[in-house]
Amino acid sequence: VQLVESGGGLVQPGGSLRLSCAAYGFTFSSYTMHWYRQPPGKEREWVAGISSAGDSVYYADSVKGRFSISRDNAKNTVYLQMNSLKPEDTAVYYCNRPGWGTPWGQGTQVTVSS
Repeated sequence: VQLVESGGGLVQPGGSLRLSCAAYGFTFSSYTMHWYRQPPGKEREWVAGISSAGDSVYYADSVKGRFSISRDNAKNTVYLQMNSLKPEDTAVYYCNRPGWGTPWGQGTQVTVSS
C-alpha cells in the first residue's frame, strides 16, 4: 500500500493549486479518501473527505467554499483543488484512507506567500 502526493508549490495569496494523490496496492474505488495537512509547528489536521463513489464530500470549516475534493477511480487518484489560498493554508498536505492504518506518504508542500 502506497500513497504519493504531488502538485504542491509556492503560490501568492489568492492563488490556486491542484493537488493529486495516487494510490497503489489496494482497491481504491472501495474506500473513502481524505486529505489532511500539517502546518509548520502544528499537529496534522483533517481538511476534506470523499466517499468511495465520489457522491459525498466533506470539508473542514476553514476550507469550505475554497477547496474542492474529487476523485478518478479509473486512475486511482484523489484530487484537492485549492482556490483563494491564504497564508494560513501553508502546510504539508497528505492524503490517506481513514481507519485502515495506511502508511502516510511523503506529502506535498504548499506555501502561500507574497
